[in-house]
Amino acid sequence: MNGLDAARTMYLPNISFEMTYSHADGGRSIDLPIGDMLNPVYTTLNQLTQSQAFPQIENQQINFLPQHYYDAKIRTAVPIINTDIKHNKHIREQVVKMSQQELEQYQRELVKDIKIAYFNYLSALEARGIYENAKILAQEGRRVNEKLLEAGKGLPAYVIRANAELAQHDAKIAEADQQVKNAKYYFNALLNRDAESPIEQVETKQQANGIQALGLEVDVKEREELKALDYNIAMQESMIQMNKQVFIPKLSAFLDLGSQAEGMKVSRQSQYYMIGAQLTFPIFNGNRNKLKIQESQIAVEEAKNKLDMAKQQLELSAKVSKNELLAAQKNYESSKVQLEAAGSYQRLILRGFNEGVNSYLETIDARSQYTNAQLANNIAAYKLLSALAKFERENATYPLK
Repeated sequence: MNGLDAARTMYLPNISFEMTYSHADGGRSIDLPIGDMLNPVYTTLNQLTQSQAFPQIENQQINFLPQHYYDAKIRTAVPIINTDIKHNKHIREQVVKMSQQELEQYQRELVKDIKIAYFNYLSALEARGIYENAKILAQEGRRVNEKLLEAGKGLPAYVIRANAELAQHDAKIAEADQQVKNAKYYFNALLNRDAESPIEQVETKQQANGIQALGLEVDVKEREELKALDYNIAMQESMIQMNKQVFIPKLSAFLDLGSQAEGMKVSRQSQYYMIGAQLTFPIFNGNRNKLKIQESQIAVEEAKNKLDMAKQQLELSAKVSKNELLAAQKNYESSKVQLEAAGSYQRLILRGFNEGVNSYLETIDARSQYTNAQLANNIAAYKLLSALAKFERENATYPLK
């Protein structure tokens, strides 16, 4: 933006103070025989007037190079015709637009990272909750086995197995706490916040049920990378136009207000002003401009090739992200079926255990299957949301403004 502002100011007058000082001795000179011309006349006049009112003078020698000479002036220059200024301004505008696209590209990438980090944090929180619920069920199982053992109907091995299961859940809860903290630190780091800043929890898992991946279209025309390449092409085309207009005359006007004299003297006689115009019209420059035009044309074609290649690469990346989204949705739908089946199986086994039909080991196995199904469903749901965030990034559909 500063560069663009500088280009715009090229239309304004340029006012500067300039001063030159020089001192010379010797060199070319001119002889003025003033004495030879005037002394006879002065002698005659003295004789006629009977006085010495007209003294004799000597011949003079004046050097071309001045001694103790200065020239101080304030110059105001104004461009009147200069096509380079217009094209330079247009080029700077394209550079600003390219920089803006680069900024938005970073913003879009940051949005994706923040979303995924938030989903990872919620997933870690829910995983910890699943382990805590599983621990509560294990505690209930141990209590039941202890009561059965006291009544002479249970086995000591079942109590030992229940204690081992509780220790296993404690270890998993401790590991889940660590994952929650790490996810929290990373999310806060992306937002430039303190690592321990609280994170507001919003229900997002249910959004996974409303995703229709098959209905999403791949469209990368809003990608900042493509827009930046379009601006690059426009910039190179401006370079061509600027080089083609090299033979257009350049006209500028100037005004000088200053003072010049020898002996560093300043007086009314030394003050001056000068106004004028300068016209520049190139005639021949060794075909350098023709070569510059060809170079710029090659740069335009190269920029177009980069644009085409970028479109192919971005479309490929977007299609891959859609396939990942479809796969994540299928995994999520499958995890819901597995979770429902595992929940029904656990309830049946628990009922059978209470009725004396199933063993305690079967209840542990059913409980483990249900816990694993809950974890799988939790991971699949947030992976689906993360895949949607990546697809959104690849198609540049998130509104930045």
